[in-house]
Amino acid sequence: MSGVTDEDGTIGSNSAERAPGNGFATDARISFKRWLVKTSRNPYVTFTSLVQPIIFFVLMAEVLGAIVGGALSQSVGADIAYVTYLTPAIIIQSALAAAAVSGIGLVDDMETGMFDKTLISPTNRGAMFVGKALSEVVRITVQTGIILGLGYLLLVLESGGSVSQYLQTGVVGFLGVFVVTVIFGGVFMAYSNIVALVTRDREATVMIANLLTFPLLFISSAFVPLDALPDWIRAVAVVNPITYGVDGIRALMLGQDVMTVVEVTAFSGLWNSVVPAVAVLAGFNVVLGGIAVGLLKRASKAEVQ
Repeated sequence: MSGVTDEDGTIGSNSAERAPGNGFATDARISFKRWLVKTSRNPYVTFTSLVQPIIFFVLMAEVLGAIVGGALSQSVGADIAYVTYLTPAIIIQSALAAAAVSGIGLVDDMETGMFDKTLISPTNRGAMFVGKALSEVVRITVQTGIILGLGYLLLVLESGGSVSQYLQTGVVGFLGVFVVTVIFGGVFMAYSNIVALVTRDREATVMIANLLTFPLLFISSAFVPLDALPDWIRAVAVVNPITYGVDGIRALMLGQDVMTVVEVTAFSGLWNSVVPAVAVLAGFNVVLGGIAVGLLKRASKAEVQ
């Protein structure tokens, strides 16, 4: 619409303004409920984003377990089982797989016309993104719990290890694992939605997301200690969010400082890894989340003009 005719026959200049909405919290709750229901009706996405990491978990534990033993003992200690070392990487991979397909739902909305309808509604643009992200958080949280349980089961079958050996920081570490995973997931949720908003194409969103995210797993500390990797990989790992996600969770599980890409001594023990990891991931969230919301607002302005 270009305007609204007033009583004197003139055209109003603020015709593109939206009607007042329900408020940020209400809009976020509505968006959250909608996306949660939509995800539950498409179990294929949830199934595939969980099954791939589980297959990787079993294969990596068996294939790399014997090979990485020497580097692992030098890096974190001889008493650490590779299954325990690997669990944080699989948790991050599971969150990555779930977050990387977040944009697909947005593309589906574009193809059905639901996206345009939402844009011309009075819904807060930030609340739209927050609600969608929270629905993904639920899925990531469930998957993280499953991976943690599977890792402990593999450890018991392999060496009969105890819970205290598997998660050495107890309840605090257990809760901390979920917190770091959710913060990490937010980075790639934002990235996936940015790709969806730019390409507006399902195949392109999947291809670009996988093109970047999958190689990043191997250019990090996920599967092998960085000390055993080439110098160029260690250089790239410094700016790789996967490194910080894996090291943050690994520090919580092992109860020690494991970060090698950034030297922090301001805290004590494991917190020299956890605090900088959370800070870096939060920074990625702010930047990429801001870009995603900005693209939503720009799409909204284009729609109402």
